[in-house]
Amino acid sequence: MRSGELGQIRAVRAVFSYFNVDPTNVRNMADIGGGGILDIGCYPVVGARFLFEAEPKRVVSLIERDSNFKTDMLASVIADFGQGRQLSFICSTQSVGHQKIEVIGTKGRVEIIIPFNAPADQPTAVLIDHGLNMDTSLSRREIIPACDQYTEQAEAFALAVLGRKSLPYGIEDAIQNMRILDAIFESERVKGWVEI
Repeated sequence: MRSGELGQIRAVRAVFSYFNVDPTNVRNMADIGGGGILDIGCYPVVGARFLFEAEPKRVVSLIERDSNFKTDMLASVIADFGQGRQLSFICSTQSVGHQKIEVIGTKGRVEIIIPFNAPADQPTAVLIDHGLNMDTSLSRREIIPACDQYTEQAEAFALAVLGRKSLPYGIEDAIQNMRILDAIFESERVKGWVEI
């Protein structure tokens, strides 16, 4: 993306879903922050902010709630980043397990396979497609070696605590991401676009 190989970035599309109807699981407890948007919807939002190197201007959402748990079990969200840039994503706690993020530009696209919690013991792939054919058989695949993301996270935190390396993001980034998630819920309430 940063090299310009994809041209101007127009859209980020993402899906993150799993199936969980266990009433004792924290993800299904509305009173303590359960539901899909807070659990997994945060990843497409932070991912798009990183990829666009910008903040969304406004959001709109369509949210379905579980009648028993009262948690959001399916959400579709559009975020307008301005200058013709959009994020659209689906997150669900009651759908087949799946995750993907796609970046669409004027000259190409990138698809990150298993972007949010890749298996620690298996390599994953990035697909780079320049639209040479519609079935992606002429796309380039780049393999990312196996890596335990949680170990990497813990080591980065430990180095920061020891004063050997600063963290790439501070608390302000997390607070900004929460503002956006709050706006997604506000969009559900007002049934329309909400400015950030």
